[in-house]
This record gives sequence, structure tokens and C-alpha cells, in this order.
Amino acid sequence: MMDHRILQIQNHPLSLQTHKKVKHSGQPEISFKDALEKETSIVISKHAQKRLDERNISIQDYKWKEIQMKISEAKTKGIRDSLVVTNDAALIVNVPNNTVITAMNREEANSQIFTNINGTIILD
Repeated sequence: MMDHRILQIQNHPLSLQTHKKVKHSGQPEISFKDALEKETSIVISKHAQKRLDERNISIQDYKWKEIQMKISEAKTKGIRDSLVVTNDAALIVNVPNNTVITAMNREEANSQIFTNINGTIILD
């Protein structure tokens, strides 16, 4: 004959979960500010730096900051590789990595065909 009584569970299922305590040892290895700067700062590849030097292209700090802001905006739109055009230069930037891949002066860029980009940023 079958027993119709409800069997009592000795432990409630939710009480079986163990909670691991995370110990924080002093300061975090990287601060939020540093992580944010790393995420938003532009890196210039060795190749691009060589091109900037060879072609005597100088981009002012305020212009780099403007480029950084536009790259962050491009990232939110899903752009992967962008052509960035300024008065003095044309840069190809890998947006997810915030990395300038190559650079050329504007005169040189006028006769170029740019491939494998899916966004363009034009700055005055």
C-alpha cells in the first residue's frame, strides 16, 4: 500500500547554496579611472607612428581628444574600422581597440580608395 503522507525535506533547497566570501586585499589592481582611460584612450600602432613621423604629421592634443570622443561614439554605433579625416591627416582607426592603424596626410589621402571600413568621421 502506498504511503500518502508528505515527506519532509530536511534541508530547504535554497539553503543548500553556499556563499563564497570574496576577500578584498587593499586597493584594486586597477582603478575605475585608469580602466576608463584605458578604454577611451587612443593607441597609435607602431606602423601608424612611423607613418606620422615619416610624413611630418602633427596632430594637436585637443584634436586627439576630439577624435577620442568620436571614436567612442562610433563604438556605440557598431563601427569596427573607421576612416578619420582631419584638416591635416587621414587615419584608419580600429574602433573596438581604439587603435590608429595607419596615417597619411590629406594631400595623399585625396587620391586614395579606402577599403575595409564601415564608418567615416570627418573633423574640421
